[in-house]
Amino acid sequence: MGGHSRPWRELRGDETSEMEKTATKSIGGSEAALESDAVDRHLIEMDAVTARTTGPAPGARGLVGSKPTGTESSHHATPVETDAVGVEYKVYRRRWFGLLQLTLLNVIVSWDWLTFSPVASHAAQYFQTTETVINWLSTAFMFAFTFITPVVIYVLHLGPKKSIVTAAALLLVGNWIRYAGSYSSSEGIFGVVMFGQILTGLAQPFVLAAPARYSDLWFTDRGRVAATALTSLANPLGAALGQLIVPFWVNKPSDISRMVLYVSIISSVCSVPAFFIPSRPPTPVAPSAVTPKLSLGASARVLFSQLEFWLLLIPFAAYVGLFNSISSLLNQIFLPYGYNDEEAGIAGALLIVVGLVASAVTSPIIDRTKSYLLAIRVAVPLIGLCYLALIWMPGTRDGGGVAGPYVVMAVLGASSFSLLPIVVEYLVELTHPISPAVTSTLSWSGGQLLGGILIVISGALKKGEDGHPPGDMTNALILHAVLALAAVPLPLCLGLFGRKEKLLLRRVRSDEEGRGNAGRRER
Repeated sequence: MGGHSRPWRELRGDETSEMEKTATKSIGGSEAALESDAVDRHLIEMDAVTARTTGPAPGARGLVGSKPTGTESSHHATPVETDAVGVEYKVYRRRWFGLLQLTLLNVIVSWDWLTFSPVASHAAQYFQTTETVINWLSTAFMFAFTFITPVVIYVLHLGPKKSIVTAAALLLVGNWIRYAGSYSSSEGIFGVVMFGQILTGLAQPFVLAAPARYSDLWFTDRGRVAATALTSLANPLGAALGQLIVPFWVNKPSDISRMVLYVSIISSVCSVPAFFIPSRPPTPVAPSAVTPKLSLGASARVLFSQLEFWLLLIPFAAYVGLFNSISSLLNQIFLPYGYNDEEAGIAGALLIVVGLVASAVTSPIIDRTKSYLLAIRVAVPLIGLCYLALIWMPGTRDGGGVAGPYVVMAVLGASSFSLLPIVVEYLVELTHPISPAVTSTLSWSGGQLLGGILIVISGALKKGEDGHPPGDMTNALILHAVLALAAVPLPLCLGLFGRKEKLLLRRVRSDEEGRGNAGRRER
């Protein structure tokens, strides 16, 4: 394509077409009628596409349950496609810079979340408070996500760079405020640290909900799941790093100050490059990338009545919330049974590292086969069983050592992490042309809210000195297991009761129809 490519803005008619303006208008005044018409047009278009699934269109690829065919692009060349009217679609190597930056921000924001949890006892002494109060640093972090969700949806709807830059700015300010509250080696100012923690919590949704929006803009259907997996799963990787590294930095309460300084420096290094990432590709990567997205109000009305959206959102939010709660309370779950901080940290690291490896294997497979539903039906029951088994794992310390908890945490990580990017991308496929900013932010927000609530409830269920052993959290683990098992049937109902046609991969079909039967060439 070289220097002869027309800019994306020119290809889109400077984004002034009536369709584009209608799809991006907000509800209110005379615009409401235009928006209503836009919703009706999109719903009619969705129904028309659904009706065509009984007979594949000529040259169509990647229908539900099928493996996409066609010439695969070289790993060393940038593929270029041309549609029937001469519009060229190309993926750009610069997308990797933004992807790397989004990955780094997700790592550090999650590390910020669990900065104090792995050393809760030392932190409680340093701030002259209790472990229950220290837990509120994690809880407030997650509640901040829910609080700012409407702003995140709006900003992310405008484009992923605005969201990423906002997160970087909040991380820079929040981390150094936390350090200002823990500057002294003798004691810290808890209120200042909490304020900084809330700022970092406000940063999290801007990057945690961004992967689906970023991959939709910069990647094709041959790489979106893998791109979303890399950036989304970087978040729990940051939690694993916090679980592993922080206990080695903190051996006594006075070490808290130095630890916060180290995390602040790392956060600054990871945040600054965010201001230099490109906003969007010069030209679209695929036809779906230029499909006008429904406005936020229209998206809300469509999603409210879409059963498949709820069958995916509810279990996703439940499992994200359960994971967040378990990650925050891991030390308090295992330490009463004789485990030390390092052993509990290894259990948390296994949960995440094994999960990352499993997702690295499954995500490229899903990208090529589009077997979203099969992967969900395998992973969800495994997750429920793991939370059930976890009830008895802390008590196996004397009889079997650490083997039992480590195995359960590894299986839980593999199934949970494989599921996460699949559901995020599947939601986008089923709800296209609704913006990924809406579906991903709502899903993550529900998980953060539930996680915060579970941490508070788990703290109340924690046994005191009269427990066997003192501080036992078996009741909290039972609650986690009940919620996990209750969520299992929902995604298993997808496609049943005569609703199989509702599982059309709309974004994939949009790309196929946009490309038509055009050939592929590379440069």
